[in-house]
Amino acid sequence: GRDSGRGAHEKSERNRPVGRCSIMEIAMSMNIGFWGVGLMGAPLARRLIKAGYNVLAYSRNLAKAREVADAGRTGSATDRVEDLAACDVLFTCLALPEHVRRAVSGPTGLYGRMNRGAVHVECSTIDPALAESLAEEAARRGIAYVQATLGKTPLAAAGGEAPIFTGGDAAARKRVWPLLEVMGKPEDVSSINAACAIKLISNLVGMANLAVLAEGMRLGQRAGIAPELLLRLLADTGARGFQMETRGPWIANKDFAPRFALSLAHKDMRLGCEMARHQRVSTPVLEAARAVFAAAEAQGLGKLDCAAVSEVSPQTEEASARS
Repeated sequence: GRDSGRGAHEKSERNRPVGRCSIMEIAMSMNIGFWGVGLMGAPLARRLIKAGYNVLAYSRNLAKAREVADAGRTGSATDRVEDLAACDVLFTCLALPEHVRRAVSGPTGLYGRMNRGAVHVECSTIDPALAESLAEEAARRGIAYVQATLGKTPLAAAGGEAPIFTGGDAAARKRVWPLLEVMGKPEDVSSINAACAIKLISNLVGMANLAVLAEGMRLGQRAGIAPELLLRLLADTGARGFQMETRGPWIANKDFAPRFALSLAHKDMRLGCEMARHQRVSTPVLEAARAVFAAAEAQGLGKLDCAAVSEVSPQTEEASARS
């Protein structure tokens, strides 16, 4: 990885392709900016660098950006957000919808400084309404917008196994597809709305399953069944599922190291339920599950793994449900 001091970065030495080139050759010539090198973004940016793509990693913490850039000789680092404006492709992978909005939109956002013909690939979990509004603003400025929402976990992202639900500008999707194939397993779902909705539905269902699992394990404990025994026996029944296999042992051992923070899970559930209300779809079970996560966050468990929903107190849960 390379950087030339605080706030600076080295430009790529690759020349732009001339004549007729394959999509892959064009992709290899791109200068790529990556804003959001956290638990999900960092492994994806590293995969691009290791594959030989020119990636400028941005973080306000330059040391954090350097850790990513050091994955290979084509990586560089900066803590100057304006350095991203010259990139051909900008990836954003940020925790909250408002972070994404502030990053690119409005008078101080990057859309106002990026070149016409650039592509913004948005990988965060955001609501369809925001994504559509960003796409419209980008189009007015001559920038193509691709929604490429990430699924699964940081471990899956590091191994190139994360699904990437992709929609938006068709020509831009084709242009960045080789990058997405390096990062993970892209799925073309055509529309921006679908690219956002699939992830929100996935997290709604997954977190509702987790809330049910937590209650089931609490019930088993009250019935005098050891958690490890309960999990082993449930694995051979219809109760078996990803949350039980992955987070069941964490609940049993009270291991709540934040692989996926409860506050982020609750945020995704809130966005999903808001989407359902906007679409006039009744989701009483999912709303009830969201209320349990709201109670857990109100109890101060937000920074722990979402498995900590198992620790919500009945009193907090009841108060949250009433509100």
